[in-house]
Amino acid sequence: MELNDTDLLSRDQFGESFKWGVSTAAYQIEGGHDTDEKGLSIWDIFTAKSGSIANGHNANIACDFYNRYPEDIALVKELNIPNLRFSLSWPRIMPEGTGKVNQKGIDFYNRVIDSCLENGIEPWITLYHWDLPHELEMKGGWVNRDIISWFAEYVEVCAKNFGDRVKHWMVMNEPMVFTGAGYFMGLHAPGKKGLPNFLPAAHHAILSMAEGGRVLRNLLPDAEIGTTFSCSYIEPYTAGPKDFAAAKRADALLNRLFIEPVLGLGYPREDLPVLKKLHKYIQPGDEEKMKFDFDFIGVQNYTREVVKHSIFVPYLNAVLVKAQNRKVPLTAMGWEIYPPSIYHMLKKYGAYEGVKKIYITENGAAFTDQPVNGEVKDDQRIQYINDHLKQVLNAKNEGVNVRGYFVWTLLDNFEWAEGYHPRFGLVHVDFDTQQRIIKASGHWYKSFLQGQ
Repeated sequence: MELNDTDLLSRDQFGESFKWGVSTAAYQIEGGHDTDEKGLSIWDIFTAKSGSIANGHNANIACDFYNRYPEDIALVKELNIPNLRFSLSWPRIMPEGTGKVNQKGIDFYNRVIDSCLENGIEPWITLYHWDLPHELEMKGGWVNRDIISWFAEYVEVCAKNFGDRVKHWMVMNEPMVFTGAGYFMGLHAPGKKGLPNFLPAAHHAILSMAEGGRVLRNLLPDAEIGTTFSCSYIEPYTAGPKDFAAAKRADALLNRLFIEPVLGLGYPREDLPVLKKLHKYIQPGDEEKMKFDFDFIGVQNYTREVVKHSIFVPYLNAVLVKAQNRKVPLTAMGWEIYPPSIYHMLKKYGAYEGVKKIYITENGAAFTDQPVNGEVKDDQRIQYINDHLKQVLNAKNEGVNVRGYFVWTLLDNFEWAEGYHPRFGLVHVDFDTQQRIIKASGHWYKSFLQGQ
């Protein structure tokens, strides 16, 4: 596929203050799963279970970022990327989740942060990107209300050790995904299922997210504090009233369940009646404790979903119509390529009165990238990113206060339940040799950021 140069955007269309970056996550790239006194995470346990992960993969080594971070940060610099979003591993910092702090883990992240700054790269930290300490899961994990205080303790440790140099913080990554896939469907760690797990996990995640924000604000009053939400533009399969109602319920679950309580709007119970069952987990004062005035929200969007009514799906009475069955362009994840989705979600979230500003903290695509003669031509990814940036620019020009864009992701990595097959990176990784090859998309992003 040849790209049409007339369709390509330029950096200066977004303005000088617009932030550009790339995002990663600790468990997906670090490896070193039992190195330097790191504790076990729920993903260490989950990946060891037969049948949990495609092809029996695990992230014990992953991209070996734990040992190769100088090389990878040098790649970020080479690609002219000014901002690097990465997460901290809770069990690397606090092996049992609470109590003892692992100085070797603190030292590692200090080295990463310092290396970023020495290379002129601004570090953006995500505090929780799904790798809960296994010791806490043994006590119930997110289903246990005590996790609010456990999480607050962890946030305090991170703020006190890294807050002198880190100015941008994200409390959580995609709470809908780690509670939904991990505590309702059982597809992600820790593999729990059912409403009695999901509802308390979701409620405690919201309370923890707000409490984490308060801890950061108290200790780092000058920091920029945000949190990130996964989202997909939802459309009904037909114009019929049943499909329309099904889409409304799916939107309440996937796009509104976490952001609205944080903004002080409460749970969207009227549009998703099953949420009325939350009452047994809500204690006096929780409505206020769920609120926090974040400086920004991170929007993480990859696709849209088409929804139709179904009597066979309990609680939701809605089912996603698979993109494969709709004969639309797909990524290697089987997700529809639909750039307007990011525009619609920016407009939706930008319309909330309590949302001050938005960063796109993840957007990208997986394709079947393979090196040929030492090069990786991934024109599909260039087209995907460029087309999504057009939609971001449209939203920005229409008044949405979107301030930055981070590509997912720097390196091909461990893609959770899908293992190593889907490749999202701007940089190709040979997981046998750990060789890195900058893809065509990486070179394109570099040129774009240089204004060429």
